[in-house]
Amino acid sequence: MLSNRFSIERGKDMAATHQQQTASGPKLVQTQGRRQTRLQRLGADLRRDRYLYLLALPGLVFFFIFKYIPMGGIIISFQNYSPFAGVLGSEWVGMEHFNRFFSNPEFMLLFRNTMAINVMNLVLFFPLPIVLSLLLNELRSVLYKRIVQSIVYMPHFLSWVIIAGLTFLLFAKGGGLVNQVLEAVGLARIDILTNPDTFWIMLTLQSIWKECGWGTILFLAAMAGIDPQVYEAAKIDGANRLRQMWHITLPGIRNVIIILLILRLGHMMDVGFEQVFLMYNGAVSEVAEVFDTYVYRVGIQQAQFSYSTAAGLFKSVVGLVMVVMANWLAKRMGEEGVY
Repeated sequence: MLSNRFSIERGKDMAATHQQQTASGPKLVQTQGRRQTRLQRLGADLRRDRYLYLLALPGLVFFFIFKYIPMGGIIISFQNYSPFAGVLGSEWVGMEHFNRFFSNPEFMLLFRNTMAINVMNLVLFFPLPIVLSLLLNELRSVLYKRIVQSIVYMPHFLSWVIIAGLTFLLFAKGGGLVNQVLEAVGLARIDILTNPDTFWIMLTLQSIWKECGWGTILFLAAMAGIDPQVYEAAKIDGANRLRQMWHITLPGIRNVIIILLILRLGHMMDVGFEQVFLMYNGAVSEVAEVFDTYVYRVGIQQAQFSYSTAAGLFKSVVGLVMVVMANWLAKRMGEEGVY
């Protein structure tokens, strides 16, 4: 009896297993077919757009070599890294460097300065390329428009070393051109370079002068894609140029504005080392010390590689979180977002 019952149960299990295999067979075939279809579609896309992919290849190789491969060095932020022991031989300390960084009294100072400079850039600098693009788009003379574009693009190609030098030549308290003119007309000299109260606005004005014209490229390209017939219909309805800009041009480039804003939020912890470092001096150290200069001072000058890597990783994580949150918010509002 027991053997018969065991045989019956075993037969049922084998039958159930056979049914499951029979049922999963078509699903497996369907999944493999879908995968093969995707591969065929990918191959067709690569063949069709092979020249575009070849054009993008140098940029992809650059990002892979200089952006992705170095990410492996993040591991030393969890170690007491020693150049002599190497990554594999260094002692593992976990979150010790992060705890030290967050408990450091300088952390809040760095956070305040970095956020203040970036918020000023976001509020004062980010809208200006949009406004300048709207103004350039309204020019009717193509020649004049090209000349103005070339002039406002030029500062982008100057290095921060040159811009810092020009700033010192203009605003140095002792022999700066601006102070010499003020003294010649009987006015008091102004102190900008060593005044903590004007340091943040000086950096913002430098960024505006250097990058405002270059930032118009994407917005002008987006404006060029707006259907001219929409403007013609608006003219027939009696809309003036201001109304056309507000109701046609701005909505037409809204997606570009939102995408660039999301990407800008990802750099809220990244002020730009070169600009701040060149304008840095002892008189403004309380407002000029940011995460970038701190990582250089601690990591390079004091050779605290693991500690400075932990500070840099904190910056990157905050930027990633802000991009994800901004992208999620944009999609909730009905926009496309970055991804």
